[in-house]
Amino acid sequence: MKHLVNMQDLSREEIYHILHVAKQFKGKTTLPHVNGMVANLFFEPSTRTRVSFEVAEKKLGLEVVEVNAAASSVQKGESLYDTIRTLQAIGVNAVVIRHPEEEFYASLIDTIDIPIINGGDGKGEHPSQCLLDLFTIYEEFGHFEGLQIVIAGDILHSRVARSNALTLSRLGADVRFSGPPSWQDERLPFPYTTMDEAVEDCDVLMLLRVQRERHEKEESHTDYLEQYGLTAARETRMHPKSIILHPAPVNRGVEIEGKLVECDRSRIFTQMENGVYVRMTILNHLLNKEGLDNEFSIKKRSIAGR
Repeated sequence: MKHLVNMQDLSREEIYHILHVAKQFKGKTTLPHVNGMVANLFFEPSTRTRVSFEVAEKKLGLEVVEVNAAASSVQKGESLYDTIRTLQAIGVNAVVIRHPEEEFYASLIDTIDIPIINGGDGKGEHPSQCLLDLFTIYEEFGHFEGLQIVIAGDILHSRVARSNALTLSRLGADVRFSGPPSWQDERLPFPYTTMDEAVEDCDVLMLLRVQRERHEKEESHTDYLEQYGLTAARETRMHPKSIILHPAPVNRGVEIEGKLVECDRSRIFTQMENGVYVRMTILNHLLNKEGLDNEFSIKKRSIAGR
């Protein structure tokens, strides 16, 4: 794995390796040390992904270069290639990019020598989010085969829905969608169900944010929560061991009733925590070239000594 730009490039074995090492990171008080600099280049707003990568980078001992896309030479007409090539030339060892254009990386992966990590490409994919979601599910159930998973909400505009649905299905889960008819994505081969049916059947309910910034026309869904969201009444009909996920940011009172965000079955903040360990694993693998399952055979240091 030279870059991480989509989930299709990862084999089942590589996915399980990433989950295994992320679990090791989560349970260890010593961490591998990775030399180098990583540039974070975000052309869209982000809190969780950007900060999670930054924390992961710092925990590994990496130097962090935060590039303000709004103040970069891209605003002067510089191509994305020239921007990344410049970062490579001045000594950056890897770059995390979030970009509004789908497959922005297509012109980069064969010409840029440093690892490129896709932090989200338009309505395309979000591989590190998918991997942290997988880690959270695997931590809970220990497997994917046969799990009933419903991804609910703004399917058409969601890179999270695409990455997760295709990957979870490949790992043996039974994936279904739920959401308004106008936000369904016919390109993805998964059946749709109502939210009332979903809450009664699913092991995992993955809610999605309504992505108004990607909508071509304004749609009014004043009754979205009652029709398509997770209300307190619906939550009571879920299986005792089923869990709630959400990639966040959460629109409380829209996709989910506010008091459910931190209810007992919610793993929303666990996802955020797990994101750091998963992104540490990705960075360690791409920059150390040691392989994923190495039991930290590389140089160690104590996080308590930082």
